[in-house]
Amino acid sequence: MPEGIGGELVHSLKYDGWHALAMGMGARMARVSWPADVTDERTAFVPVPLSPRRERERGFNQSAKLADAIAAHLDVPAWHDVLVRTTFTSSQTRLTPEERLRNVSGAFRVAGDPARLRGAHLVLVDDVVTTAATLNACAAALFAGGTRIISYVTFGRARLPGDAPS
Repeated sequence: MPEGIGGELVHSLKYDGWHALAMGMGARMARVSWPADVTDERTAFVPVPLSPRRERERGFNQSAKLADAIAAHLDVPAWHDVLVRTTFTSSQTRLTPEERLRNVSGAFRVAGDPARLRGAHLVLVDDVVTTAATLNACAAALFAGGTRIISYVTFGRARLPGDAPS
């Protein structure tokens, strides 16, 4: 989890149900200095999906709320229906990088008609990146489904053990 105010925002959105935070967080994410190819070619924003069980427990998917907010600010669609999580995975928060990779390996697949993905430049959206294991597993499924280019955007980055103190 990111530290400071950013970490508090992510925690409040994700665990305290402060859904209204997603619009402001998404607005900030939309102001990223996007590389020209992403700005020119992006087809849609795709939220990292939760398992149906986790989404029922939480009542929402924080990545979907962020994707919708970014999409609204940039007038680009958010596609919630192209990627699904096929297995319930344990929380990544206390796992090592190797355990994270194993935890999400094969956990995602393309849903619906993959023709929609052929040649697309999709931007995966998640709240926090730590090792990118989840984002990479999502990207692998989207590439297998025919996506041409995948970019990532997250609100925050969790500190890793080797990071220099801030």
